[in-house]
Amino acid sequence: MDHYYWFALKSVPLVGNVTFLRLLAHFGSPEAALKAPYRELVAVKGVSAAAATSIAEHDFAPFAQAECEKVSAKKVQVVDILSGRYPRLLMEIPDPPPYLYVMGELDGSETAVAVVGSRRASHYGQSTATLLARELAGQGITVVSGMARGIDTAAHWGALKAGGRSVAVLGSGIDVIYPPENDVLYRTLCESGAVITEFPMGSEPLAEHFPRRNRIISALSRGVVVVEAGEASGSLITARYALEQGREVFAVPGNVTANGSRGANALIKEGAKLVQQVEDILEELSIEPRFTHPKGKPPSFPLTPQEAELYALICQGVLEIDELIAQSALTAGEVSATLLRLEVKGVITQLPGKRFAPV
Repeated sequence: MDHYYWFALKSVPLVGNVTFLRLLAHFGSPEAALKAPYRELVAVKGVSAAAATSIAEHDFAPFAQAECEKVSAKKVQVVDILSGRYPRLLMEIPDPPPYLYVMGELDGSETAVAVVGSRRASHYGQSTATLLARELAGQGITVVSGMARGIDTAAHWGALKAGGRSVAVLGSGIDVIYPPENDVLYRTLCESGAVITEFPMGSEPLAEHFPRRNRIISALSRGVVVVEAGEASGSLITARYALEQGREVFAVPGNVTANGSRGANALIKEGAKLVQQVEDILEELSIEPRFTHPKGKPPSFPLTPQEAELYALICQGVLEIDELIAQSALTAGEVSATLLRLEVKGVITQLPGKRFAPV
């Protein structure tokens, strides 16, 4: 019942996030605001007569009681804006949620970068998102995304499989897993990161929820990286919020003939930072790299002599295919075939511009 009155005040018609926070600042607690007489409510700057009347007359008890019971039954944490665990960056936006529903561990001061993109992502897009998220996690940076299909899912898994942290922001209630096939991802995030939302328990993933979800994704992050996005992608909404919130916007270049790349390419044309490797992000955010790519870490399975030669070169730094041809004793055809085998074995990954990095 700790947040009974928080749920109660939020349930009142005409009390949005901004009005809620004005009332909280004036009265000191949601309970005091709910118990205040009409004349005191209407005297609060920014609180309309209609909102004051709504607070005075609304029967909030049924919703607040039910929400407390649901939160308790699902063991959901509620982190309010007065808590030290509430993300500090989120407090900078004009309409921060008064509280968040949380599963997992939320750190109010962690350094985070969002990685978002198309739900209908190509293999190139997914592998790039995975790599960037893995390398961000390797730098101790939390990867934020929206747990949607495609790029979001790849980004979350990239960070988690690297042993890092990832935070998913939902456009539904904390107890509504969407898409349903991300059940395993959801549970893994709850154990090795966090799942958060501002929407009440049981809220369905309605279309109008996702722009609100996107503003939280960008607000939690120092920067937003867009990996593949069509011209009407929700990721562009996230990028727009990021600009409004004073965050950095990054984009991974894509095939100019592919519809799924038009949004990201347009962002670059408009001034977004072009990303080819994680260092591009770290440099723009003035984050000192913890370490560079591993130097010759042996894979856990045998390689042919040709594979070993190329792998050793790539472990010294990210290389383009032409550089590998020039530095190895192999022909162009042998290099291409060997790189493909190394990718299939999961030893290396291809970056934009036919550049290769160790996994």
